[in-house]
Amino acid sequence: MQTHRLGKSAIVVSKICMGTMTFGSQVDEAESHRILDKSLEAGINFFDAAENYPVPPSEEWAGRTEEIVGRWLKTKRRDEVILATKVCGPSHGWIKGAQRAGMTALDRHNITRAVEASLKRLGTDYIDLYQTHWPDHGVAYDETMETLDELIREGKVRTIGCSNETTWGLMKSVATSERLGVARYQTIQNNFSLNNRRFEDELAQACRQEGVSLIPFSPLAGGVLSGKYQGGATPEGARFSRYIALGGRQAVMAQRFVNEKSLASTERFAAVAAEAGMSPVTLATAWSKQHDFVASTIVGVSKEEQLPDIFAAADVTLSAEVLSKIDAISKEILYPMG
Repeated sequence: MQTHRLGKSAIVVSKICMGTMTFGSQVDEAESHRILDKSLEAGINFFDAAENYPVPPSEEWAGRTEEIVGRWLKTKRRDEVILATKVCGPSHGWIKGAQRAGMTALDRHNITRAVEASLKRLGTDYIDLYQTHWPDHGVAYDETMETLDELIREGKVRTIGCSNETTWGLMKSVATSERLGVARYQTIQNNFSLNNRRFEDELAQACRQEGVSLIPFSPLAGGVLSGKYQGGATPEGARFSRYIALGGRQAVMAQRFVNEKSLASTERFAAVAAEAGMSPVTLATAWSKQHDFVASTIVGVSKEEQLPDIFAAADVTLSAEVLSKIDAISKEILYPMG
């Protein structure tokens, strides 16, 4: 398993990270623990959670994912696991946090309460990587960065990162940290896949210049790149099959991931994978982690039998010929996810 440093921090992680956002909703605890065990055995030492998980966000079960991960963590040596989790962003926008009665924010009050609750659910006295789940561009970054710095000084958090952030937001946060002399974000966790390459437009260069690592989520484009939604299929139990049925925000999200352009590009990428002698899942995972600004690619599964194709990408380096074919498809079918 290849490894990489998180930004300029002291933390080195496996280049594949196991995400846990469906643990406690789509995936029960026993299966979750089997997935975590298999991942650790395969050399994955990096695991990502959030106080808002599992998805879809609901006050009924928010925090359940951390509890499941915490009970698993008790069976391991704490130092062998690099654990990441997140604090909810503000609840006055497109998404509403499922914690603290939907009154979440990135101020000292909320961040402090959130980290204490996460530490309790995870059954640990420190979190390796603590991230803001989504930003609030209407509030000054000073309080957020100062509070996160305090958590590091208190030994509750080792390093910090952001998620779903813009280029402006990332640079504003870095500038704020430098001005205040406090800890800065070492990572950014944004959507990045063969079907969504927008990160390369601006954020990739900001990460290179500032030494911030991308830890991309959804390298399989929500499972679309596996091919399971091809031909209009809505597999039983699949995330976007459920989201379409739920309607509202979830249905809008499903349409962004599963649409005419994304299915067309997926078909073309699958052909490239076949020519290269690997599954579409292996291709998509290998491509995601094969960027100089990427530290670790966050994958997710709902069944342990989905793991082998992901594990197969661990030591794969795609050839220049394969990368050229991928780029040609991306140029022909621009921005499949909008």
